[in-house]
Amino acid sequence: MNVYLPIILKLGIGLIALIVQINIFGKGNLAPSNALDQVQNYVLGGIIGGTIYSETITVFQFIIVLIIWTLLVMILKFLKEHNHLAKKIIDGTPSIVIERGKVNVDAVVMAGQSASDLMFKLREQEVYDISQVKRAVLEQNGQLTVIEYGDQNPKYPIIYDGQANLDVLDAIDQDEDWLNQQVIEAGYSGVYDIFIGEYIQGKVRLTPYQQSQTKK
Repeated sequence: MNVYLPIILKLGIGLIALIVQINIFGKGNLAPSNALDQVQNYVLGGIIGGTIYSETITVFQFIIVLIIWTLLVMILKFLKEHNHLAKKIIDGTPSIVIERGKVNVDAVVMAGQSASDLMFKLREQEVYDISQVKRAVLEQNGQLTVIEYGDQNPKYPIIYDGQANLDVLDAIDQDEDWLNQQVIEAGYSGVYDIFIGEYIQGKVRLTPYQQSQTKK
């Protein structure tokens, strides 16, 4: 029994670490939605699977490695949610595959997609005429965000996590200066105060981080 006790302890600690990470990062499950989630799952699986049967790695060392990895993931998650450059490096950059009714073939191929894949994703969005697409962006998780001509309600927020969505701004023929002006006129200090910003029927609707905060 003494031989199996460290294995049982490591397995139990590993399961607890999985549950804690799911709850801390608010994912609800281990299904990856971006590159960081994918890497997190691979490394966490490697740590648990690679050390659970190793007699040279003690339970204490196992716990320390899990704590270090969890802290690293938390730091990377914080950086990507508060810095444009960090988000691009960690999650990658979305690809504009259709611009004003014309397919960017090079971008589609570079993203590892075929013409069939692109048309299927368009049909999923109930779009059957490419010429009616003002902009289509292939997101890092493989989903296609489509903005059609005359579409007053982009299917993607204009602000998310305190950052301006430059693709949507470009699609509605506006820039960051215009967006900052909208935010200031609404009584906030800047885009960084906003959790989600929507563009509905030509108007900007803002949800701040602190709903009860006093507007400046």
